[in-house]
Amino acid sequence: MQRLRINLNGTVQGVGFRPFVFRIANELSLSGFVLNDTTGVIIEVEGKKPSLDLFLKKLHTEKPPLAHIYYEELEYLPPSGYNGFSIKESSSEHPPEAFILPDIATCGECERELLDPSDRRYRYPFINCTNCGPRFTIIKKLPYDRPNTTMSGFIMCRDCKREYNDPLNRRFHAQPNACDLCGPEVFLADRNGRVLSRKESALSDTARLLSDGKIIALKGIGGFHLICNALDEEAVNTLRQRKRRSQKPFAVMFRDLDMIREYAEPTILEESMIMSPARPIVLVKRKTTLLEAASPGLKKIGVFLPYSPLHILILNSIDFPIVATSGNISDEPIVKENDEGLERLKGLTDLFLLHNRPIERRCDDSVVKEVGGAPQIIRRSRGYVPLPIKLPFKLKRPVLAVGGHEKNTISIGFDDRIITSQHIGDMETPESIDNFESIIEDLSSIYRFEPEIVIHDLHPDYITTKWARKRFHDK
Repeated sequence: MQRLRINLNGTVQGVGFRPFVFRIANELSLSGFVLNDTTGVIIEVEGKKPSLDLFLKKLHTEKPPLAHIYYEELEYLPPSGYNGFSIKESSSEHPPEAFILPDIATCGECERELLDPSDRRYRYPFINCTNCGPRFTIIKKLPYDRPNTTMSGFIMCRDCKREYNDPLNRRFHAQPNACDLCGPEVFLADRNGRVLSRKESALSDTARLLSDGKIIALKGIGGFHLICNALDEEAVNTLRQRKRRSQKPFAVMFRDLDMIREYAEPTILEESMIMSPARPIVLVKRKTTLLEAASPGLKKIGVFLPYSPLHILILNSIDFPIVATSGNISDEPIVKENDEGLERLKGLTDLFLLHNRPIERRCDDSVVKEVGGAPQIIRRSRGYVPLPIKLPFKLKRPVLAVGGHEKNTISIGFDDRIITSQHIGDMETPESIDNFESIIEDLSSIYRFEPEIVIHDLHPDYITTKWARKRFHDK
């Protein structure tokens, strides 16, 4: 009889890893525990050596699809005499090292439940499980537990609590877990913030208004979209005038891959990128002039699929694709909260489809394209951030890189990893500069990061260069 202590570092929180460990430990009749802490996951298992060896193998070969183990530390210890296997409360004793997962598109199981009239979450716009849903945009701090997210204000009903506490349920410790009885809700409002309808009525009203050519500001996962009927040239051109975006293409969201094929000619690789869990905007070849207003004069168009339950419900209620462009004034950050949206977007939209789940941080859609037969990320944001880039060596000192003036992102580097921020944009407005600063503060706070080296562009007039030199003149 032996006891094995395992420390795992990687994307192992918010992916169903603890219930997976619970299941294989019980399959192999092992005793012990598993818990989350700020470094990742800690496991202690006790049993016969062949069973411990098989446990280690299963840990890597059968782990949840969204889990990635970057570092593993093993220590064999004398038996402790555990009675059964348990999932312990999370610990926050150590400095944060666990990786935060990106926001993940609605999984197939949740989408089936969403559209199943017999399911208790039928047409509930915030359905999720451990395999999908918001992560990066709702977490406030590590470890990833409900009290540390923007879902902390929603008290689970009896049924949701039962799922949340059941290690064999796919919603075990799914932190955004909720239903129509206890979770966030959507509501439709006019430009003055007056509520016109709620829940199902708000959804059906939104579908009707889109069909009537209206522009709607929709609060999503990481901020607002401005949406309208992509086939309605008058609506699209009105949106262009209001956003002062005369020629730049708009991304178009489609109900499914079959609808995309009606208007575009994606390659097999492009289809795989479109269907990936990140659900990025993918640049593909257009085959019709019907979307000329969305992509004027261009052979390609940015297409993507609905990645949240709210988007899925809207696209399943209409028979046309929609323009879904970032909800912001040009050169300003994407708007993320209701009051901010009502103030800053009222001149761009006809109505607002809002909800009451707070968004912790802004996160725009990602953009990818096929280049030379391989995926190339043009804008790395929702669905990818903040997954780390692993280095083949360890950094001797923590590093902050502040990026350039246009299409800005920032990166922090420590140990053997680099974490690059979501898309920030061009440093043209005070709002963009404030967003740039808040994102640096946000990542530094989550990882308790303090740079010893700061890297900036050599151009002396870049805002980011001036900021770095002023803020870190002694680095």
